[in-house]
Amino acid sequence: MKKSRFKELPPKKHFYNKLLINLIIALILIVISLGVGVWGYHCFMHLGFYDSLINASMILSGMGPVDHADTDGAKLFASVYAIYSGIAFISSMAFLFVPIVHRFLHKMHLDIESE
Repeated sequence: MKKSRFKELPPKKHFYNKLLINLIIALILIVISLGVGVWGYHCFMHLGFYDSLINASMILSGMGPVDHADTDGAKLFASVYAIYSGIAFISSMAFLFVPIVHRFLHKMHLDIESE
């Protein structure tokens, strides 16, 4: 029978550190994505800061735009940002769940090996 590299789960402190690091990475990704959206809506649709923020937030969360894009540049930006936002949001959620799923699978593997 093949021996496992790990005899036990890493300590919970290690798990919480990984979870915190991944949370920080996810938040950085969301903040950068939101900043790009605010900048784009401000430049291409000539909206104020708060209107740009609500449009970027709504697109990033998957709810859809609040204001209508009138120019071709604004429409192009809005469509590219919407596609990017879907990927960025899913990726940030994946960063949060990776340590949790990894620990769960590691525990399951140890439970199977012990039988």
